[in-house]
Amino acid sequence: MADRFASNAQPAIPVHAVGKGGEYPADITDTQRDWLKATGFSGDLGEVALLPDGGTIAAVLVGWGTEATRARGRFHLAAAAQKLPKGVYRIASGIPEEDLENEALGWLMSNYRFSKYRDAGAVKAVLSAPDGVDAKRIEVMTEGDALARDLINTPASDMGPDALEAAFRALGKQHKAEVSVIAGDALLDENLPLIHAVGRASGQPPRLLDLRWGALGALTVTLVGKGVCFDTGGLNIKPGASMGLMKKDMGGSANVMALAHMIMALDLPVRLRVLVPAVENSISAEAFRPQDILNSRKGLTVEVNNTDAEGRLVLADALAVADEETPDMLLCLATLTGAARVALGPDLPPFFTDDEALAQDITAAASISADPLWRMPFWEPYEDQIEPGIADLDNAPAGGMAGAITAALFLRRFVENTTCFAHLDIYGWTPVAKPARSKGGACQSVRTLLAVIEKRVR
Repeated sequence: MADRFASNAQPAIPVHAVGKGGEYPADITDTQRDWLKATGFSGDLGEVALLPDGGTIAAVLVGWGTEATRARGRFHLAAAAQKLPKGVYRIASGIPEEDLENEALGWLMSNYRFSKYRDAGAVKAVLSAPDGVDAKRIEVMTEGDALARDLINTPASDMGPDALEAAFRALGKQHKAEVSVIAGDALLDENLPLIHAVGRASGQPPRLLDLRWGALGALTVTLVGKGVCFDTGGLNIKPGASMGLMKKDMGGSANVMALAHMIMALDLPVRLRVLVPAVENSISAEAFRPQDILNSRKGLTVEVNNTDAEGRLVLADALAVADEETPDMLLCLATLTGAARVALGPDLPPFFTDDEALAQDITAAASISADPLWRMPFWEPYEDQIEPGIADLDNAPAGGMAGAITAALFLRRFVENTTCFAHLDIYGWTPVAKPARSKGGACQSVRTLLAVIEKRVR
């Protein structure tokens, strides 16, 4: 399979990484050196040279560039892997030990294919697991990555709330987890009015998906993911250009499901809960309106100043549910604001937390996981911007400044008991193909958060 290593029992072609102007491997023959000179191989980052040996490939050299050029990207070996002919390969030399896991992971991630609607082509270059890495952990992370990308890449015609629930149930069944769902008007009976309000205009009823797994008494970890399967903007309808990518507005749910898969597949000693408010923000006579004042599970009232700021509404009820149990760690992932993209771009999601130990753990894990994040503040002076006066909270403060921060402050109002809380404003999409990351749905922040959880349970 594309997300697995080849058996180490198979013969494999050695791959050597050579830096710009660096030394060739000692076993390179004079004839092969002449070949490299003739073909112009220089060790520039991303270069690939196949060394012949009597009609077969004896070895592969990949350009490793310089420290400066490597710092501009991630998963450099993955770029080379996609240029290789069909075969089994092994990393032989040139990759520093501390980079082996990420480079092997990137190779496997580069083999991702989204083939639901067309033949996406077969994987050609398969990698044997390098010595010294945790092959199972890498494979599990690759599986989670593919799960998130598949869910996000699937259009809303096939990934509405019904289909997202089916995928959620399938994940629970795979890992023998307990899954429950509250849907439709039952949301009102169970005091989840914001989830109901946002999703009631859709032909597929809104719902709260709930998964529990793991032994009682273990570290309690709750994941909350935004599951807006499509966002028209509601009555504040988006222009066509802004609506074009809204199949990805359930990227938070896809990513928490990917993280949940990793936790359960690795059998981490945690008591896991996953909450996904699954809705479609549609337009009909039932749609909620600008200037409506909505009640929330927590009892706070919310004035709706823009129906296109719906993600924070559904997350508010889900976070309130999570907070009632005061988990040891509460993580919220959402494709929440365009402001986060303006500030940091598509590749660098911001995270918000008041827990300094958690912030340090996230920052440290991000630096070694090839899964970058950047801390932004819950900036207290902006609190009054989310207080409209007529209700407790405003879902879309006027002016548009500091939009990622005011959205984060809004969510924090619904987390009162849990001190170890972080909100991540992810993009969930790769706009231009990069090594190991094809254009389309993206798994973001998940490997970093996995490392943080692993540290807490060691």
